[in-house]
Amino acid sequence: MIKVKNPNQLHIFDPWDFLTPKRRQMLDTGWPGLFREVVLPTIPVSEVFEHFSSSFGRPTKELFSTLGALILQQAFDFTDEETVQQFAFNIQWHYALNISEESDDAKYISPKTLWNSRNIISQNGLEDAIFSAATKKLAEVFKVNVDRQRIDSVHIKSNMRRLGRISIFSRSIHKFLVNLKRHHPDVFDLVDRKLADKYLAKKELDCFSRVKPSESRKTLSETAGDLFDLVRQFRQSDDIAGMYTFKLLERVLEEHCNLTGDPNHPVELKAPKAIPASSLQNPSDPDASYSGHKGQGYQVQVMETFRKGEQDKDDQDQKTPFNLITHVAVEPAHNSDVNALVPAIESSAEKGLKPREVTADALYGSDDNLEKAQGRDVELIAPAMGSTQKEKLSLSDFQISDKGAITACPMGHAPASSRRKKQTSVGFSADHCENCPMLPNCPVKKGKKLFYVRFSEKALRLAKRRAYERTDAFRDRYRWRAGVEATMSEYDRRTGVKHLRVRGLKAVKYSAVLKALAINIFRAAAAGLGGVRPKAPLSTVLTACSLLILAARSLFCDFQRAISIIGPKKARHSGWNRSGSLIAV
Repeated sequence: MIKVKNPNQLHIFDPWDFLTPKRRQMLDTGWPGLFREVVLPTIPVSEVFEHFSSSFGRPTKELFSTLGALILQQAFDFTDEETVQQFAFNIQWHYALNISEESDDAKYISPKTLWNSRNIISQNGLEDAIFSAATKKLAEVFKVNVDRQRIDSVHIKSNMRRLGRISIFSRSIHKFLVNLKRHHPDVFDLVDRKLADKYLAKKELDCFSRVKPSESRKTLSETAGDLFDLVRQFRQSDDIAGMYTFKLLERVLEEHCNLTGDPNHPVELKAPKAIPASSLQNPSDPDASYSGHKGQGYQVQVMETFRKGEQDKDDQDQKTPFNLITHVAVEPAHNSDVNALVPAIESSAEKGLKPREVTADALYGSDDNLEKAQGRDVELIAPAMGSTQKEKLSLSDFQISDKGAITACPMGHAPASSRRKKQTSVGFSADHCENCPMLPNCPVKKGKKLFYVRFSEKALRLAKRRAYERTDAFRDRYRWRAGVEATMSEYDRRTGVKHLRVRGLKAVKYSAVLKALAINIFRAAAAGLGGVRPKAPLSTVLTACSLLILAARSLFCDFQRAISIIGPKKARHSGWNRSGSLIAV
């Protein structure tokens, strides 16, 4: 049975009239009022209907309040036990979730219900739908200007321990043997007893992490040999080879080892630099990967709107009340930022929040990204990827016209010839180049008659970009990118996103996306409700109207009663005294 209470349904009598005016005002103007009025009605509860029966079984918890509680749990970084307490006793949560009844059915939620609801959302990727609907509504209500946006990534960690190579090998073997013994005890008896005892004993397993540095290579080779023996022993068995933990063994063997084919030494270890960044970091969280710059874990791509300074003339007519996060994407830590720009633009466009310009750092500023962004009518403001040697001249030091033609060399000399085929070839007079003091550092090459500089269309575009990057106009536009670092700091300080309680890409994505939505809610609440009017005043008006209706019905009933008692003729001369009682004249 599906239980839903429409948050847009109005009350005849205000259920919150027991609050004092100041306390009510605090709820209306704070995050509870904003959540109740703007966010709660946008939650796509219909997306979870298919996971419940509409005609069979016990009624569900009220779905709007249940899914809203999941958002608030991530917003305040609460455990399940803390969430149950807040749901039961916190009046701010009651107001935000539109819970006005005083029954256990309304104000109590069990940890099991939280777990089931969270599992439905995370396993089906519904957090994106929740984020999109609420963010789109916030942008509409607060009239957020989405023309200017900026993007960056932040490194986060799941609830996993950092392991070395020895621990990765030993714990992968341990998980496989435990799983094999539990589900296939008859096959487990075929495993070498010494090997099983070595990896199944917890005390012995912990000893792998306390290996002396001088013996680590020997121990790693032994564990690699044990892992290879297990893979070779069970690879031909379809039942065992299909096990999740056995696939982890195969993955570790492929990522960390090379097969030699030598019967005496069938496996050898790869050099640490040869191990891919996407390799298994911990058997408990196989989706996490490694970033050479930030370490193990995941990264979150965040794109937000931003405002220029109050004194900026271009921004006077398009002020926005706060910076709104329009896009959130979670990916393994080894993924490059260069591949994140286009999906971010497309995602924001699907929400109706497409930017006109995007500011980003150099990792997003590839020539391919620039071309793809322009194809989507978006201007990318980012330094060109790569660097040039400062002591040497480059193509960007030449004078380039708006049409892409070289008009002068760095010393101011005009070219003697120019030819364009697959590449553009520009020639300069030998008299000028041979006597030029900058010749050793210049990209020109000596030809038969002239000195030539040759370049492709891509090189020309990069040169124009690097020349533009030296101007004050670019610096003034690009300096606003730094503000996204404050967003990353707020993202972690307010929601604890950098150290999550969960493991696995789906669970990490669920937490990170809802925490980003929480930042939007907090920012909107701090900006003020603006044009959003809480329901309390409207409810008060309806209450007054309902009292008038009740009074009219009462008078009508009294009039009918008078007719039945004193007759129609006398009733025409009847009236009511000031107290409202019926009198006969």
